[in-house]
This record gives sequence, structure tokens and C-alpha cells, in this order.
Amino acid sequence: MHRLAIILVTAWLPLAAVAQQWPSKPIHAIVPFGPGSTIDVLARLVAEPLSAALGQPIVIENRGGAGGSIGSAYVVNQAPDGYTILIHASAHSATPAAYPSAPYDAVRDLRGVAIFGVVPNVTVISPAKGVKTLKELVAAGKAGRINTFASAGIGSATHWAAERLRLAAGFPGTHVPFKGGPEALTQVASGEVDWMSIGVTSGLPFIRQGRLIPLAVSTAKRSSILPDVPTNEEAGVPNSDYTFWNGILIHAKTPNDIVQRLHEETMKVLALPAVADKLKPQGLEPLPLKPAEFDALIAKEIETNKSIVKAAGLKFN
Repeated sequence: MHRLAIILVTAWLPLAAVAQQWPSKPIHAIVPFGPGSTIDVLARLVAEPLSAALGQPIVIENRGGAGGSIGSAYVVNQAPDGYTILIHASAHSATPAAYPSAPYDAVRDLRGVAIFGVVPNVTVISPAKGVKTLKELVAAGKAGRINTFASAGIGSATHWAAERLRLAAGFPGTHVPFKGGPEALTQVASGEVDWMSIGVTSGLPFIRQGRLIPLAVSTAKRSSILPDVPTNEEAGVPNSDYTFWNGILIHAKTPNDIVQRLHEETMKVLALPAVADKLKPQGLEPLPLKPAEFDALIAKEIETNKSIVKAAGLKFN
């Protein structure tokens, strides 16, 4: 009995020591999508002041592919010592439905730390397509004049938002996945692919340049940076809203002290006027949740996504 107690204490001591000293070396932040994606932009805006607050560099690494599951799996396979974090988005909650054979469990292997906020997805289309409203897109889709929609990858937030919209509106479409949002946007702007739903952070430059027309945003209320663009429901497609959150997750076995410290420092950084001023133009709306509340949101979204896939017969391939 005494020997077992000694073994348990010995196993616990290394992580306890890590928690007390954390952070004592650079932190690697894995972004599971390519450079220029919405989550990549937000990650870099938050990482710099968070690095200053923690007193250690935060090195961002882009490990995209498979709807974010490649980067997530990488984090799960690292030591749970707080030196490898995951900066992800709501695509994380879609992984169990889109990639049921993913080499990790989205609930058991990763835990939420802090949410940066919610970014509305905006449905966009090339002016050359002759579609100016969401109702026109739906009509064109039902008539077979609009057939394809792009995404930043199978199971990504851009894929999920488009599927939710398409299913709610009741029109068919062929999914054309790309390795990242910038590539997908370029193909939609050129007219090679008909339309897509993407975070306003990534879509805004194309919209301002007149290369894409914004049809509607996926959130329950209008975006502060696209106030003239209606919501999906206002545009005639109810029950198609999609919450595109962005934030930090970490290995589930990371000591609680590290998780709590990282949460507190992140929330302090997000509240800084200088940081808020940079995030607001990106369309980020606050969603302050504690780690346990973040985990509960993820668990709820996972079950909802599984139910939708089953009911609609979606095939993610």
C-alpha cells in the first residue's frame, strides 16, 4: 500500500513542478489551418500581448489539414505540460461528426481554456454570378444554376456553416474543399467555385475590393463590421445560424493550475483596449466563458452536429 502511494506521488510530482514553474520556456501555439485563415489572423493578434503577459515567446505553427484534426492530433500527442497549446475554432466541435475515425477524442483528449470571441461567417459569391441576395442564391441553387460551394477543408467551420445554410434552405450543392480559406476565397472570387461561407475576418478584404458580394451573415445578429448585411434569418433562411467561436484549447491532462493561469492571462489580454481595438475590426464579438463552460459548449455542439449529420445523411468525404 505504501509502495503504491509512493508511486502515485512520484508520478504526480513532475507535473506539479511544471505547473509551479510554468511558463519557463517558449510556448508553441498550433493553428490547425493555413496562414491567412480567420483563426490564424486572430491567433497572431492575441499571441503577441499574451506572450508579453506570460513573459515567454509564443511561437505559432500552422499545421493545417483534415478540417483542423491534423493540428489537434499533434497537440494531443505532445506532453501535457502547457508548452503546446491549440488555437482552434468551432470546427473542433464538428470533428467527431465529420471525422469519426480521428485519432483523438475531442472531449476527452482536449479541454477548453479561453474563447477569444465569436466571428460571424459571411456567405459570399462572385459578382459575375449575377446573384445579389441570399434568396437569389437559394433560387439559383434549386434551379441548378448554382452548383458548387467551397470550404477551407472537410469539416472546417466554413464547411459546416455552408452545410447548415444549404440544408436549412433546401437546395443541393457539391462541396469543393481546399487546404485553407485564402485559396477557397480566391477560387470563389474567380468564379471557379460558386459560393462559400467564411469568417468575415478573411472575407472582408475581398468584399471591400468588390471581388465578392456579401449575401448574409451566419450569426443571430448582424456583424458590427458589416452592418448592412442581413443575417441568414433576415434574408429568409431561418434555423441556419452558426456560431463560429475561436479560442485556446489544451491537452486534457494539463495541470489545472496551468489551465487557470492561461485562462486568466488570456482574458486580461482580451480586455486590454489596445487588443480590443485590433480585434473589433476583425468582426470579433465577445463570448467570455470559463474553462468548464467552454467544455460544456463544445460537448453540446458535438452532439448537435452528430444529430444533424445523421438526420440529413451528410457524407464528409
